[in-house]
Amino acid sequence: MQGNERECITRWEHAFEADPAEKEKYYLTVAYPYPSGAMHVGHGRTYIVPDVLARYQRMRGKQVLFPMAFHVTGTPVIGISKRIANGDEKTIGLYRDLYRVPQDILDRFIDPMEIVRHFSEEYRRVMQKSGLSIDWRRRFITVDPQYSKFIEWQYKHLHEEEHVVKGAHPVKYCPQCENPVGDHDLLEGEKAEIIKFTLVVFSWDGARIPCATLRPETVYGVTNLWVNPDVTYVRVTLDNEEWLLSREAADKLALQDHDIRVGEEVPGTVLIDQTVSHPLSGEVPVLPATFVDPDMGTGIVMSVPAHAPFDYIALRDLQQQGKYTSIRPIPLISVEGYGEIPAKDAVERAGIRDQNDPGMEALTQEVYSAEFSRGKVFEKYGGRPVREARDDVAALMMERYGSIPMYEFDNRQVVCRCGGRVFVKILHDQWFLEYSDPCWKEQVKVLLERMALVPPEVRTEFDRTVDWLKDWACTRRVGLGTKLPWDPTWIIEPLSDSTIYMAYYTIAHHLKAIPPEDLTPEVFDYVFFGEGNPETVDRETLDAIRSEFLYWYPYDYRFSAKDLISNHLTFQLFHHRAIFPQELQPQGMVVFGMGLLNGAKMSSSKGNVFLLEDALEEFGADTVRMFLVGSAEPWQDFDWRNELVSSTKRQIERFWNTVEEAKEAEGTSPIDAWLASRLQRRIESATAALDSFQTRQALQEAFFGVEADLKWYRRRLPEGMTGGAVMQDLCRTWVRLLAPIIPFTCEALWREVGGEGMVSFAPWPEVDETRVNPEVELAEELLARTVEDIESIVKLIPMEPKSVSLFVSPAWKHEAFRIIAASADKTKVVREIMQNEEMRKRGREATDAAKQITKLVLKLPPDLVKQLAASSPDEQAVLEGARAFLEHEFGVPVTVRSAEASTHPKASAALPFKPAIVIE
Repeated sequence: MQGNERECITRWEHAFEADPAEKEKYYLTVAYPYPSGAMHVGHGRTYIVPDVLARYQRMRGKQVLFPMAFHVTGTPVIGISKRIANGDEKTIGLYRDLYRVPQDILDRFIDPMEIVRHFSEEYRRVMQKSGLSIDWRRRFITVDPQYSKFIEWQYKHLHEEEHVVKGAHPVKYCPQCENPVGDHDLLEGEKAEIIKFTLVVFSWDGARIPCATLRPETVYGVTNLWVNPDVTYVRVTLDNEEWLLSREAADKLALQDHDIRVGEEVPGTVLIDQTVSHPLSGEVPVLPATFVDPDMGTGIVMSVPAHAPFDYIALRDLQQQGKYTSIRPIPLISVEGYGEIPAKDAVERAGIRDQNDPGMEALTQEVYSAEFSRGKVFEKYGGRPVREARDDVAALMMERYGSIPMYEFDNRQVVCRCGGRVFVKILHDQWFLEYSDPCWKEQVKVLLERMALVPPEVRTEFDRTVDWLKDWACTRRVGLGTKLPWDPTWIIEPLSDSTIYMAYYTIAHHLKAIPPEDLTPEVFDYVFFGEGNPETVDRETLDAIRSEFLYWYPYDYRFSAKDLISNHLTFQLFHHRAIFPQELQPQGMVVFGMGLLNGAKMSSSKGNVFLLEDALEEFGADTVRMFLVGSAEPWQDFDWRNELVSSTKRQIERFWNTVEEAKEAEGTSPIDAWLASRLQRRIESATAALDSFQTRQALQEAFFGVEADLKWYRRRLPEGMTGGAVMQDLCRTWVRLLAPIIPFTCEALWREVGGEGMVSFAPWPEVDETRVNPEVELAEELLARTVEDIESIVKLIPMEPKSVSLFVSPAWKHEAFRIIAASADKTKVVREIMQNEEMRKRGREATDAAKQITKLVLKLPPDLVKQLAASSPDEQAVLEGARAFLEHEFGVPVTVRSAEASTHPKASAALPFKPAIVIE
């Protein structure tokens, strides 16, 4: 770490501790981390972007609260410590080699709290090295006794309001941990959803043969069953009846409320060519299919070749070998856009060769979606739309034909952090948050309508989540966390105890001084609602805590990753709505994109990460910050590539050198007014970008924009001059514009440019309208574009130029420009031009010019067109005034003439803001 970084960290130690003040507040929060491993650069972006905005709002004069805590509830650290205690080489390697935990500390990791202590301290240290402007007084971990009291209070209210109910539901379950698990507890399959299959039960040899389906309405079109001849199936007694299915399916059903006793084994080959029956599909044969996976559903599949592309192609493959040629698909659904047999139609249209074709998956989805959304069952099977028939047939089969439900994940591999496989289990006496309650959903929808969501398109994703959210298992038997107050045999699970902790931050530092046993529910009722008369804490303290809460709440913005919309970000809205009054509801959320490393998704468990501390050591904190801010807008995915980060380091060095050199600048030059005016534009654009969370755009304006202006300014300075006193003013502004993004560099430079105190608290630059000079900017824009055009021509011509002649456009073309710029329909402008008496006299010349000017108007930036239409510069005077500059640039004599007064054949090509150029 450089000396400057160390000095800043010391100066900032208590600088960002925010207490209520007379000024406007700005409270932003970001999802707190789970400290079970080292931070990587993906975490860096998650915390640096909110920090840039916190620093910006602080400079705008607001009282800013940016707090941090650590989430340790649940089983992840317990799983890690168990794996380490059991000598699991992969886990030990990860912590020893990737996270570089010293051996003596690693030896202590057999206690989960040692992992928490080590990494929460490391997170804090690395966050400070990253320059995060956090109020560390409010730090807590989610198993602190004071925090547990807060969670107990929250759940007491949710229980009283009947938002927490007891029931039996399918949940993700790890048999190894003997515990339901949430997304936080998983190594793989975090996004897996539980889906409900219907088991269609066929009869054979005194046993029931079940097939799992999501499309029970297609039972009328079953032509055969598929069985894998290489699999050994088992006869089981399931709830006192004999069933035949794969061993894997028997194990799964045993977790789903069924009494199962496994009996004899039955090789798949025994079932091939047998006949099975079902009242709704009659007798059908059993056919061989090696594609049948014993771990999918029941390991036996019903075949509907008319409507399932996989079934159609598997049957076609067998029939091409001359087998089972008498079996014909049985259509039962008509769907617009497909022939009588939709699966056949889709397969043939797509030119699918065989069942191994990679296009099969997408094709299956296409047919299923079309049939579900637009399909109708034939009249003889009821004539209902598929979406209605599906539920009707499932209900009929459950009621009359022995069908039962079976739950599976939509994603094959779901693995617990303990390393064990996760299954679906039906849990009894489990406590659930009743997110399925339509009333509660409606309240959240109203809240969402009022909230600011960034980017706006995530609103659809939130609405979708609120709609499909089902009841959520909010308790576990084991793990770290708060006990359920009215049923302490259960522990509140991680996602369920991290919903309104943003309110806890506002008072966390006060609560540290109060013994947890004094934090009764009455205390929290008083602090958050102003109700009651608690006796365990004195009224003066309570009033101080309440007024601090009311100063900060509601939060202004919450920052988190887009993959949390489907759980945490939506859960916290449900809980805020249930607990707090209308005026304390969240104001806004900013949703982040994902982090990639060299084009692949970052993942600690897969080792595809670059540690944040390594990046800070190798490149410096400001380089890391500037790269992460500049690589994408917050809601876009970003890609960390070391080779690109190095160029960011050089950009900061250029900035430093420019500011250092400007200390010597003195005198004035005519171009100073242009630089001062451009700077006002950069201030305006960077401010607008940060106000709308476009941190990348803000950097483009505040760094690259100013740098581009400086490049042109230096080019336009008279020979021998390195920059006037305007440079000193620019640098004082420039350092402040970049302070939120590269604060370490800017703190050091702030002293160099004579700033007082810390730049972190210096006022954000304001636009000085008296220095905005559109005429000067327009004149320089004309000159810069002309220089660019001359350079392009010089590159193309094979000769050494001897002279440059510039022909400026006549007044009547400027009039035509104004007419075209104002025209609503650019395809009819020639007609408009010719209605003008003056233009009509010019005939062909005017129509040709109108076409050329229209092209030019469409090519120029709209703001520039507007400016030119309002007042175009005196081009002759501007170019004549810059003749010495042009002659110096190109090393040849330059003449500026009026196109109208010239007989040169190319003079007529002159257009407004685009002189004709002749190089001889």
